[in-house]
Amino acid sequence: MVPTHPGSERNPQPGVTEPPATALNSRKLAGCLLTPIHSPSLYGYIFFLPVSGASAKCELVSCLVQLVVAFAPPPTRRYSHLFLTRPLPEYTATRRYQPPESLSACTDFLCPDFAISPLPLERTATHYTVVAIHPSPFDKTPPTTNASSSPLSIMAPGTAAPSPMPSIPNREDIEATWRYLVLGVNRVMNDLHQGIDMQLYMGVYTWVLEAVHNFCTSQKAVGLGGPAMHSNHRGAHLLGEELYHKLIAYLKAHLEDLHEQSKSHTEEALLAYYIREWGRYTIAGKYIHHLFRYLNRHWVKREIDEGKKSIYDVYTLHLVEWRKVLFAMVSEKVMDAVLKLVEKQRNGETIEHGQIKQVVDSFVSLGLDEADPSKSTLDVYRFHFEKPFLDATNAFYQAESKQFVAENSVVEYMKKAEARLAEEEERVSMYLHQDIAVPLKKACNQALIADHADLLRDEFQVLQDNDREEDMARMYNLLARIPNGLDPLRVKFENHVRRAGLAAVQKIQSSDGDKLEPKVYVDALLEIHTKYQALVKNAFNDEPEFTRSLDNACREFVNRNEVCKTGSNKSPELLAKYTDVLLRKSNTSLEDADLERTLTQLMTVFKYIEDKDVFQKFYARMLARRLVHANSSSDDAETSMISKLKEACGFEYTNKLQRMFQDMQISKDLNRDFREHLTGIESQKTIDSTFSILGTGFWPLQAPSTHFQPPAEIGNEIEKFSRFYKHKHDGRKLTWLWNLCKGEIKTGYCKNSKTPFTFQVSVYQMAILLLFNEHDSYLYEDLLTTTSLSAEVLDQALAVILKAKVLLVAGGEKPGPGKTFNLNYDFKSKKIRVNLNLGGTKEAKQEEAETNKTIEEDRKLLLQSAIVRIMKARKKMKHSQLVSETINQIRTRFVPKIGDIKKCIEILLDKEYLERLEDDELGYLA
Repeated sequence: MVPTHPGSERNPQPGVTEPPATALNSRKLAGCLLTPIHSPSLYGYIFFLPVSGASAKCELVSCLVQLVVAFAPPPTRRYSHLFLTRPLPEYTATRRYQPPESLSACTDFLCPDFAISPLPLERTATHYTVVAIHPSPFDKTPPTTNASSSPLSIMAPGTAAPSPMPSIPNREDIEATWRYLVLGVNRVMNDLHQGIDMQLYMGVYTWVLEAVHNFCTSQKAVGLGGPAMHSNHRGAHLLGEELYHKLIAYLKAHLEDLHEQSKSHTEEALLAYYIREWGRYTIAGKYIHHLFRYLNRHWVKREIDEGKKSIYDVYTLHLVEWRKVLFAMVSEKVMDAVLKLVEKQRNGETIEHGQIKQVVDSFVSLGLDEADPSKSTLDVYRFHFEKPFLDATNAFYQAESKQFVAENSVVEYMKKAEARLAEEEERVSMYLHQDIAVPLKKACNQALIADHADLLRDEFQVLQDNDREEDMARMYNLLARIPNGLDPLRVKFENHVRRAGLAAVQKIQSSDGDKLEPKVYVDALLEIHTKYQALVKNAFNDEPEFTRSLDNACREFVNRNEVCKTGSNKSPELLAKYTDVLLRKSNTSLEDADLERTLTQLMTVFKYIEDKDVFQKFYARMLARRLVHANSSSDDAETSMISKLKEACGFEYTNKLQRMFQDMQISKDLNRDFREHLTGIESQKTIDSTFSILGTGFWPLQAPSTHFQPPAEIGNEIEKFSRFYKHKHDGRKLTWLWNLCKGEIKTGYCKNSKTPFTFQVSVYQMAILLLFNEHDSYLYEDLLTTTSLSAEVLDQALAVILKAKVLLVAGGEKPGPGKTFNLNYDFKSKKIRVNLNLGGTKEAKQEEAETNKTIEEDRKLLLQSAIVRIMKARKKMKHSQLVSETINQIRTRFVPKIGDIKKCIEILLDKEYLERLEDDELGYLA
């Protein structure tokens, strides 16, 4: 008959009907095989049922019901699922059944409460497969079998079977009941892994379950008085406690026996023995947990609810006793065997790492929270496995690394260390617990890297000198694993880049001397930066601190190199000149894409320039000349450069540059209006002229210091424009920048040329040459009187004309007082358009000196405005604090000298913007 389960009649499930009690027909089930389901999410069994001939469906169903009832412990059996699939002859008892995630997707019918599928039986089938699923009482952990285990099977008739369990003794005979329980527990503990016949297991399951119930509900309570109900309750309580302690004694004796057997095993044999016995013990513990579930549900639960310590459910008790008895005595030997196995693997041997994985899982399973047994901890694992494993790892790698370094180069050692670190990371993922990952990494880093960090760092300079990028990347990756491991490398890298930059500048300085081309200088700086920026990216993973070191080094050799010794403003000046070369019209102008890329590279150098105000002054002067002479290669390129400067330094830095572009646009409109005005008054147009109106406050241009009388040919045009402009903008004053005016004149006097030449000249040269329309020769003094130019300016204008042999002078080529200048009718030139408007070296040096003078004056004003702005906000301030704050505000434009700041403070004191107070304080005067 189907066994009844104690407690089920006391806790009926509403709405659920018990399955029919049917005798097990062993003849119909001859050869039936029972196999556990192996799945992380399901728990149950597969029954392989042979069907012979026309077996009646009712007989098969009755057998199935009894099987499921036997193997689905109450109360969970009421919520089990049973379904009958189509024939699956390919499954055997030795194969694992892997149920799909969705059972309904592969079954013909699925229903709860032991409902049997209405699938009709096929008479031709030899086997039907029945799958029984129910919620796992073991936290959804399916029962596992060892390799030596075989599934439970129903023995066929005639097969020899162990003797059946004896009859259950009187429930009042406690000792006899316990001896009977021991027989059943022994069968589960010792014989389960060998396979138990179905009848015997059902007997053990039924009778032990009833014996436990009888033991816990026995009316025998010695020495108890009081009301009968109280006596019964107290007696049951005492007997539950007695059963619990007897079970503890049983487990302790069993484990001590296992310890005695373990003494005959060593190393790997001991490891295999431990794993095997652990597997058998835990599986048996789960079955015994079910057999004693009445004890769990009543006595154990009550004790735990009352706050009793050291009371556990039966399965947890198995783990506790294993830890106290067997584990305490063999854990060190087991761990030694594990460490020897790991050392073999580190030495290149192949091992069965699954054994280590099982030991790790065992140690983890033994971690029970004493305060809350339902929770687990890693304390046991950390103390008994992790700590000795880390100690052994540290000792192994310390010895190996010391020997390897002594016999090999540093580069070879880094390769070895990389390989070892990768092996340990793989070892964690293969068979170690994830909790060890971080401490294991720290131990390996200490033994393999930190202990040899000085040796690695000493090699870094050698790698830099030989451009060993791959090895530098390897060293970076290793030293990045330890605290502060990269700091010395960053310092060495910064010093190396600075030396490389200074050497590159010194090389071009010594080869080119004073005639250093801006392009050569800037290209040298860019080459160093590009090289080491690629190194930072490829070898150092674009790490911010290495990028900062690169920036510091570049800033140093850009602003304080061999070229800058002749003048601190040299770097920004040369950069501005190179930018001017790129943006000016020329025969070698770059394509738009190449020009944009080059301008972006120039901004890299600009980023490291400390005196950005110097660059601004030179760039503004050169931009002004390009705009006035219409000599820009591309308006888009000019706009792009200004946008880059604005992004780097802000709106204020480029405000005047943008206004210069606006003035040129206004001038275009003004010239169009002037031409329309001349057409309207029907004025005769003698020359083609263009005028540029430049705002005084935005253009870095100064009026010439010399007087000038324009020639009559252009004087009339100038007069007309002046009247037109004053009429259009009343109250504005025009100042003519004769030094920037230029034009073209055609020749009709040359005897040797059929095509007239076109001379490109400055307005000063134009005034001189137009005089020769009247006479063929002029004295030097006549030219001075007619043009009203100063002797210095006249000499500069004549020097180019004489050098080109447009005019001839007796007594050498240099102009001077008393000399006569004659028109050369035999002038020859390979070019039809001859450019005579060439500024001399003296003029360029003079302009450079004026720019530097302007820079110094502007810096003083900028410092004074910053000091006033700070004091206006603070009202009172210490002298040293004011100096420091001023430096912080101004350093984006240039790096001010402390002496200059003090001078500006004195100037402001004299102007009564500031006043001296006590204790070296300064006050602001509103």
